[in-house]
Amino acid sequence: MVFKHKPVMLTECIEGLKIKPDGIYVDGTLGGAGHSKKIMQKLSSQGMLIGIDRDEEALEAASDNLKEFPNVKYIHDNHDNIKEILMQLNIDKVDGILLDLGVSSHQLDERNRGFSYLGENNLDMRMDKTQELTAETVINYYSEQKLANLIYEYGEEKFSRQIARNICKEREEHPIKTTKELTKIIEKSIPISKQKDGHPAKRTFQAIRIEVNNEIKPLYKTIKDCIECLNEGGRLCVITFHSLEDRAVKNAFVEAKGKCTCPSDLPYCVCGAKSLGEIITKKPITATKEELEENSRSKSAKLRIFERR
Repeated sequence: MVFKHKPVMLTECIEGLKIKPDGIYVDGTLGGAGHSKKIMQKLSSQGMLIGIDRDEEALEAASDNLKEFPNVKYIHDNHDNIKEILMQLNIDKVDGILLDLGVSSHQLDERNRGFSYLGENNLDMRMDKTQELTAETVINYYSEQKLANLIYEYGEEKFSRQIARNICKEREEHPIKTTKELTKIIEKSIPISKQKDGHPAKRTFQAIRIEVNNEIKPLYKTIKDCIECLNEGGRLCVITFHSLEDRAVKNAFVEAKGKCTCPSDLPYCVCGAKSLGEIITKKPITATKEELEENSRSKSAKLRIFERR
């Protein structure tokens, strides 16, 4: 199994991690191990990589891509559980963590996974195929109100109510089972004059995928947990692909940095503000012009970096 796409902002991530040859690093979204392979090339025989992914197919592909490197631990789990994972490995702190959020290029390429609105496949969208909730369940059993809300919130789709209404009308006739069926419903729900900003189904598919995989709700806490798992000087690099992710990461970074709220005339802090480190990226890093030309996935990518102090 081969992952066809280049990792997003590879150079920037590797530079951002400030890799120590003997350090312990975590790739919390291992995928095909594009980022991890470069990390391993910078580690000595004393260094270690912990690769985490919810997708067993991704872990299989990664182990093949990293077969020349013995110091890799492959973990089938969710990066939201970073503290528990490290505890089970008897590891207290690590020197760097990378999170490349959202759906992987491999998952989009594997049309039978149901992530893509192109073609006709089962409505699945599970990153972890061992979980029960699927896109088909969301589409066929969520109430109209709940569908409209999640499509608006997670997809930032202006026509969410119309889409939810038409989904519910269609499923009264028969269950909606394929990506093609859902795409047709979305297309007829949005005026043609408004279908200029990419594929009309893009935002709704994003919203359903986020709901199925619970990508947003735990993210703020996950970022804080990752920072707490870093050694002094260790860095967390996070790539986001839409505003909801980026906002959660930014807010978690700001809280982790801490801010004293005491009056300026007090001689010392009494508010108890605690800082876990510094935000390295005052503004998020975006892809270079050259990368944008080579890798379309990097178009909406933003990289933020935090250093533990």
